[in-house]
Amino acid sequence: MSGKNPSDPQPERTSVRLDDVDRKILSLLQSDASLSLDQIAERVGASKTPVWNRIRKLRDAGVILRQVAILDPDALGLEACFFVLVRTSEHDKDWATRFLQALRDRPEVIEAHRLAGDIDYILKVQVRNARAYDRFYQSLIGEVKIHNVTALLSMEEIKATSALPIP
Repeated sequence: MSGKNPSDPQPERTSVRLDDVDRKILSLLQSDASLSLDQIAERVGASKTPVWNRIRKLRDAGVILRQVAILDPDALGLEACFFVLVRTSEHDKDWATRFLQALRDRPEVIEAHRLAGDIDYILKVQVRNARAYDRFYQSLIGEVKIHNVTALLSMEEIKATSALPIP
């Protein structure tokens, strides 16, 4: 879950105009944010200062939100990934605030989305095993009233990327 508060009103955003150099810079950063400015400049065929200015402008415009290291959950012993479908009969602001805070307080929730349709929320929860998931589940339902929870264990990750398609 990003640092944005889903209950905050979302400002109108206009898409940023990108040229080919911007697209190349973004593609490079999405695949390896540890590249040096020299490496990026060389790969896009520009000098360092204009590339740095472009990166700064992309950050200022909110295109680049943050740069992170992507960790291997298996290497950390977090071998179980659950997709948790949440249905609630509560839709008031107080409940939503408590629910969202409960999700933010739990580091095992690595993604959370509010949905349209029969399911209200979907969570991606990364834990050591089923027992750890059950502790998470018991803690969550002890804190926030939830109508129905369905947990789906991922048997195999087919594709995972943080890279967005760049128009």
